[in-house]
Amino acid sequence: MQDHAFDVDAWLRRIRYDAPREPVFGTLRGVIAAHTATIPFENIDVLLGRPPKLDLVSLQRKMIAGGRGGYCFEQNTLLLGGLCALGFRVTGLIARVIRGMEATASGPATHMLLRVDLPEGPFLADVGFGNQTPTAPLALRPGMEQETPHEVMRLWPVGEEFTLQAKSGDDWQSIYRLSPHSRLAIDYEVANWFTATHPASPFVSNLIVALPGPDGTRNTLFNGRVTVRRPGEPAERYMLDDRDFATTLEKRFGLVLADVDLTAALEVLGRKGTRGAGHPFFV
Repeated sequence: MQDHAFDVDAWLRRIRYDAPREPVFGTLRGVIAAHTATIPFENIDVLLGRPPKLDLVSLQRKMIAGGRGGYCFEQNTLLLGGLCALGFRVTGLIARVIRGMEATASGPATHMLLRVDLPEGPFLADVGFGNQTPTAPLALRPGMEQETPHEVMRLWPVGEEFTLQAKSGDDWQSIYRLSPHSRLAIDYEVANWFTATHPASPFVSNLIVALPGPDGTRNTLFNGRVTVRRPGEPAERYMLDDRDFATTLEKRFGLVLADVDLTAALEVLGRKGTRGAGHPFFV
């Protein structure tokens, strides 16, 4: 998954990171904060029937030079290339999405994430889980509550695995359960193909864009409905008209989408009857 042609300078400019580059914890935290704040989670290529390519040349062309976002396989493969270029020791992992379920629930292994090994120990790094992406590295220490710029999170042990949970009020919401064992690039190719093509995948029928904002804000667009969550406040929700889509994508999510792709995406939602439809993960 590494590629010596990775342009680390272009990546750091794209995420607006201008700070020390030594492969230490402070750099990892800064890079994750910068990446999650600038490159949006989005599935528009999947919605348009274009399964994403995961080679670093294609990802750099799309997400760095092209100013686009991506979903987990794209986001975390790009992060893997960038961290390796900076000299970090990085291992690819995979997780089962169990959001809203019990910590022991089953689900398909369809989420890519990373482990970064530092002198302080191993850390989870993930910039690709949509509207609950961890915005800081998380120490792989079972049960320890960890502050991020957004939610408090913890890794709850389940056998040999860990369930990532986010604190919501007095409760803990399960997000995904990860295996500590490393994965090969082919594992992500298979999972990516399944996620991008299976009829039951939420990504093939819904338009999803998400970007964390400052001061703990979470911004989500799902099928035309924008949700803005701020700590300690009721969620703000509103529907977009067609004429508002392009401006909202650019101003709130930092995503400049070609007119032809936006028009095609809205046509797909209309054809599949999902324009305005909701989802329990994106209420």
